Amino acid sequence: MKIIFAGTPEAAVPTLEALISSDFEVVAVLTRPDAPQGRKRILTPSPVAQVAIAQGIPVIYANRIEDEVQKAIEDSAADLGVVVAYGALLPQQTLDSVKLGWINLHFSTLPHWRGAAPVQWQVISGASQAGSSVFQLVQELDAGDVYDSREWLILPDETAGELLTRLSVLGARQVLDVVRSIDTRFAEPKPQIGESTYARKLSLEDGHLNLSQDSESVYNQFRGVTPEPGAFVLLGDERLKIVEARLGTDEEVVPSAITSVSKKLYLGCVTGSLELISVQPAGKQGMSAMDWFRGLRQEVVHVS
Repeated sequence: MKIIFAGTPEAAVPTLEALISSDFEVVAVLTRPDAPQGRKRILTPSPVAQVAIAQGIPVIYANRIEDEVQKAIEDSAADLGVVVAYGALLPQQTLDSVKLGWINLHFSTLPHWRGAAPVQWQVISGASQAGSSVFQLVQELDAGDVYDSREWLILPDETAGELLTRLSVLGARQVLDVVRSIDTRFAEPKPQIGESTYARKLSLEDGHLNLSQDSESVYNQFRGVTPEPGAFVLLGDERLKIVEARLGTDEEVVPSAITSVSKKLYLGCVTGSLELISVQPAGKQGMSAMDWFRGLRQEVVHVS
């Protein structure tokens, strides 16, 4: 069976690599165009493109499916399309142009958390379990029939970035199982059942920690926005990025303030606190939270 793969970020790489290593043939890869990376903003191929280039697989670069891209997809003569975090919608013409259609790996148990950021919102919500689903791609957002859905424990201190990395590996095996079932004609997708929830893309402001909540809720928010878009509090008008933190112990601290207690640094919530491990002040490199605090020469720093 010939497969066309559509994906862009690092989270899509394990599935592409699993398909390349399988008995199936990856005949083309669809990915977003090169994007500027790093401080020097050097144009760099996506992680998926880099794997495809290294394997000698033809790469189709596109932010949207226009006539030339559509022709390249059709010319690939793929039997099945596999999508993992491509980052753009596929029009109906594209969905119809591949004989067996397209399947998509989505990191939730559908219909829960449809949308662009399911992993992040599952962590922010305080869920103890995450999910992954492989479903038939249709025009409606994440609404197609589901081939396979699985649940995975979220570890207590796991950030969204760490969870996504883990799910991308687990999901790759799941996709391969579904592709094999489609190839052998044993696949039986089932309609989604239940009420859907929407996992919108996170904005920078979603990283602004809400200190009017209890410490567990603030910690879930921190974990859910780490590493992207990143957690922060405000010192006046300047952002202090919270790079690494953990749930605080029972020390009495000042709410909405950063306080040093027994050589540890705590961010006070309405109840409880977060222990700050490393931070990044505006315009500076990341550093130890205590080193940053000592430089201020204050006993308590109020934040918002």
